[in-house]
Amino acid sequence: MTSPVDQLSDPAVRAFAAAPNANDQTSLFEALTPAATMSDDGSRRDLREWLNWEVFGSRGHMDVVSESDGGHGLVADYRNDTWRSMGTKWLFTVDGGKVSRLETGQA
Repeated sequence: MTSPVDQLSDPAVRAFAAAPNANDQTSLFEALTPAATMSDDGSRRDLREWLNWEVFGSRGHMDVVSESDGGHGLVADYRNDTWRSMGTKWLFTVDGGKVSRLETGQA
């Protein structure tokens, strides 16, 4: 069952996940620590570059299917204009109320 992002348990993850759906780049970057890092399918990526390409440059949208690990793990149906729709997993590390690490990949 799909869960709205505004009901996610962790406020930092909730802010991160809601921003693409609202096409709100400012809010998404505000949800991150200044030195936040990420990996995509196990490969290190430049987080800001990846977000600009995979999310904002291609109209990304996340429908959360489930959450785990106190809200730090998500399974979502993610879609954008480049890849269309796919099942994805998202693991977040949160420090000081902001996302410091993101790991994503196909579910």
